[in-house]
Amino acid sequence: MSRREILLGNEAIAHGLLEAGCTLAASYPGTPASEIMGALIQLKKRYGLSCHLEWSINEKVAFEVALANSYAGRRSAVSMKQVGLNVAADPFLSAVYTGVKGGLLVIAADDPGPHSSQTEQDSRLFAHFAKAPVLDPSSPEEAGNWIGAAFELSERHEIPVVLRPTTRICHGRQDLETRPLVEVASAPLFEKDPARWAATPKFRYRLHEELNRKIAAIADDEAFAPKLLNPDALEGRERAGGTGRDCLVASGVALAHATEILQDLGLWNRLPCYQVPMPYPLSHRFRDELFRTCDRVLVLEETEPVIELQLQNRKKVLGRTNGTVPSAGELLPETIEAILRDFAGLPQIGGVQGSVGAGRRPTLCAGCPHRAAFFAIKKAFPRGIYPGDIGCYTLGLNLGAVDTVLCMGAAVSMAAGFYHAYRNAGGKPRPIAATIGDSTFFHAGIPALVNAVVQDARFVLVVLDNSTTAMTGHQPTPAAGRTLDGKPVPAVSIEELARACGVRHVTVGDPYRFDHFVELLKDAGAHTQGDQGGVAVVIARRPCLMDRSHPRDWERRSVIVNEKCEGCAFCIKHFECPALELQGEGQPIRINASLCSGCGVCVHVCPHGALQLEPRK
Repeated sequence: MSRREILLGNEAIAHGLLEAGCTLAASYPGTPASEIMGALIQLKKRYGLSCHLEWSINEKVAFEVALANSYAGRRSAVSMKQVGLNVAADPFLSAVYTGVKGGLLVIAADDPGPHSSQTEQDSRLFAHFAKAPVLDPSSPEEAGNWIGAAFELSERHEIPVVLRPTTRICHGRQDLETRPLVEVASAPLFEKDPARWAATPKFRYRLHEELNRKIAAIADDEAFAPKLLNPDALEGRERAGGTGRDCLVASGVALAHATEILQDLGLWNRLPCYQVPMPYPLSHRFRDELFRTCDRVLVLEETEPVIELQLQNRKKVLGRTNGTVPSAGELLPETIEAILRDFAGLPQIGGVQGSVGAGRRPTLCAGCPHRAAFFAIKKAFPRGIYPGDIGCYTLGLNLGAVDTVLCMGAAVSMAAGFYHAYRNAGGKPRPIAATIGDSTFFHAGIPALVNAVVQDARFVLVVLDNSTTAMTGHQPTPAAGRTLDGKPVPAVSIEELARACGVRHVTVGDPYRFDHFVELLKDAGAHTQGDQGGVAVVIARRPCLMDRSHPRDWERRSVIVNEKCEGCAFCIKHFECPALELQGEGQPIRINASLCSGCGVCVHVCPHGALQLEPRK
């Protein structure tokens, strides 16, 4: 029996997967996709389902686990944020050639804006590159409801199908109809076919030809064919006269915004609006019909011109390629309104602008152990080079303790690159202290560390181990000793892994024990400079304060501001703890007791000794 619930977009996707009989879902956490797996595990517990769910060590592994389940004839899904698809690119592109048996849905959540990502890349373009069909929902409801048909499309053409929600879909809420979840009872069946599943280059060429035939057939598959949302507009356009044979083509959230704005501007019954649920491959029949019946076609889509590039008529098509639509940034409602006003010849109320980023500067939480570790790194290596990585600890940038941020695991390999650059130039070596989070270390840091060791690099790698994947919602790491549903499993030791990678100097310290931690760092730095030295790993271990699953096992100490404080704000500029507040120019700072965690690390920060621990009573 169906029911109605107000669901987050990611929850709607989770419902859709289980309503469609998905038997395995794997993921690596990353905003805006993280809540999909969280919702799946809640549904599994609530209804006692037997499907396998896992937080994999990275997106590539997650993809391969899901693909094998599909080869065995069972519906599978893998979810990730858009940059995760880069990590999974190798198996993704190959799997499009081999094809699938059970439906395989690749959920790549994009982040136009970007709100919490290092790129604005468009997974639809990635799907185009891979020759995989991609669906672009315009609401949480569509994201959830399309999944059953997406699995059928995948099985009908034996090809992975990409579902590409964006941040506004993943994190938007909507009143939705949910249906009973489906528990699949059939046994897996893997049929051996080495020419397909283990194809050599000769067979891959044949698979490519087969893939081309599949894409041509999918383009005209009616399941996700473009549709006219306002048929009355065809007649209204003629009655209005003088507007030419114009139409709007849109997909994703841009479509959702555009439909509301068209109604507000009184254009809904005058300007035909087509939704493109599947931007790639674009229906050939739809393309030909547009060019036969329209003089001008405005295309609204995020973020790249995927639909537009398949409409090969530069005289009729307006969009990102000719500057009608901004070439970067999220298409916010005000941006779309300005574009539509221009297109319809209506007076403007403002110019066409791209989106702007959020104004507030993000910062580490009060009492975050990463802040203490970063301050210690700067104290131990004051003229160091600080390669950083992806995670909440990227905010070490604010503290001057992160010089580079590229992608998952790059801190380790870039540290090695800096070492080789200075060594080969024959100059005076500079200390190099790289930072990487515990989850990121498991994700992509290990191969880079092995490479650094065997290439004889020398630097200090600080693994910021807060015992969770903090930035995306506290998912367990392989060191947690439990799966996402709490089942006990072997815990993987970071220090043993580092030693197994060939690192001979591995130490573990608590950044709250500030002076001791600085000494650990200096010892590690000395190892890198010694005759028999190499890479040194220091594990900064202190659980995330926001993760309530860990006990708060430190002695909370109150900090007081004494008469030496002259309000120079050194502590605020260089430590940036939210609990430290300015009162005014030249005034002593104050401690916000409601924010202070009582870690006491800030007493090591003030060069004048103006911060001190309150004496024990």
